[in-house]
Amino acid sequence: MNIEPRMTVHVKVDHEWDRIHIRSAPGNTNLFKMRCPNGLDSMTGLFGTVIRDRALHTLFYGTDYHSHLGTKYGGIAYIDENGDTIKKIHDISNSQFKSKFHDEIEGIKTSIAIGAISDKDPQPLTFVSKFGPFAICMNGLIVNKEDIKKVLIDEGTNFAEVYHGEINQADLVANLMNKKDTIEDGIRSMWDMIEGSATILIMTPDGIFAARDRKGISPLVLGVKGKEWVVASESSSLTNLGFEIFKYIEPGEIVKITDDGPNIITGTNGERKICAFLWIYTGFPCANYEGINTEIVRENSGRYLAKRDNVEADLAAGVPDSGTAHAIGYAMEAGIPFRRVLMKYTPGYGRSYTPLTQEERDRVAQMKLIPNEATIKGNRIILCEDSIVRGTQLKNFTVNKLREAGAKEVHVRPACPPLMFPCRYMLSTRNKTELVARRAIMDLEGRDLEDNEIDEYLDPGSENYKKMVDWIARDLGLDTLQYQRLEDMVDAIGLPKDDLCLYCWTGKEI
Repeated sequence: MNIEPRMTVHVKVDHEWDRIHIRSAPGNTNLFKMRCPNGLDSMTGLFGTVIRDRALHTLFYGTDYHSHLGTKYGGIAYIDENGDTIKKIHDISNSQFKSKFHDEIEGIKTSIAIGAISDKDPQPLTFVSKFGPFAICMNGLIVNKEDIKKVLIDEGTNFAEVYHGEINQADLVANLMNKKDTIEDGIRSMWDMIEGSATILIMTPDGIFAARDRKGISPLVLGVKGKEWVVASESSSLTNLGFEIFKYIEPGEIVKITDDGPNIITGTNGERKICAFLWIYTGFPCANYEGINTEIVRENSGRYLAKRDNVEADLAAGVPDSGTAHAIGYAMEAGIPFRRVLMKYTPGYGRSYTPLTQEERDRVAQMKLIPNEATIKGNRIILCEDSIVRGTQLKNFTVNKLREAGAKEVHVRPACPPLMFPCRYMLSTRNKTELVARRAIMDLEGRDLEDNEIDEYLDPGSENYKKMVDWIARDLGLDTLQYQRLEDMVDAIGLPKDDLCLYCWTGKEI
């Protein structure tokens, strides 16, 4: 007798999520890699614990330490005392993760649990399958998601996780894994079928599978404290919980963590293309990726900006939070004071970079930064920023605030080169028309150039590059604008160029 696996469906009621189960038939056909022109942005922090009886306590704080990576959904999953897989997901767009989950974990004893904070998909998801019960959460971007979905639907697969017409990427990953006989084979097969990236945690009754994307686009780190184990996206989540870094999980590695400790099931494939933007913008300042500290990289980045600069200024300042360390490095190298001219009132306003609508981005940008006239008025300011994406917030809600507060001059120094290509591996903008550099090129050329026509605009030594930067400076109302050179950004990070994903600046697929 064949029993079809059950799939968990999440039903939203008053911004909260609960679960029911339906039946779905597994498909059985080969998938081919297909391309989808537009991906979906996704930023997710993952955390997992294998701790005797009190895993949820550590999970609560460990997941919360990933709140800088997402503002939409927070979720946890655990094995209860009856052996059932339980999950809880909350909308955290107007509240903190801590406030949503604090009361829900009281009194619950469990040894295995995973959590996620996401900007896109509600996670973790729970399933009852031929592998047994499991929960899954993921970080990444599957750019051929729609093509895979169509093939799977034609096979008879049902997708239960559909929000506003979009399927949940973790749901897609689980369905692809279901085509193989074991979880580890399912993970490897899933990686073969997707374009983009997928770093995942899978919780089963006897442990956690931690699988870092084959190219290592996003990080995973394994932490240890005695006989207790955790796995996390951010190494900074370990420190206050008393864990030490045991190892950085390598690209393509699949590690199973149980009460007996970690066991490497699949070794690394030797490739590494970790996202450079982790150090420039996304990552928490005291997080380490591949053993390299984020704050130090940002200080290095600011130093490189100053070395190539000849503008006279009274002070260096950063757009908080990520621009702060870049400005500190600039000030140290240039020998001018570092001063705070913009104050971030609270991290609760989130990032103006990632919300999906322009209205949301504008609201966040307007409210989160308060200018300090006492440090601004009459000064020539070097303003360090991690990047310029669309440029609208920098222009309308940062530069204008400085001008109104009496800044004499505003010189902007982004810590990375002009963004030219929407990210196809993890996060960022969804189409190139949102990028201010592309808008500049379109205006200068009178048309939208194809990707293979913009080489001169990628070369900081070319006349076209200079025209593009001058156009952006005028559009943003700046006295001067000078971007970081790609080679300087790579040197600031300290890894070989070939170990980094630089797609959003170069357009070269990895």
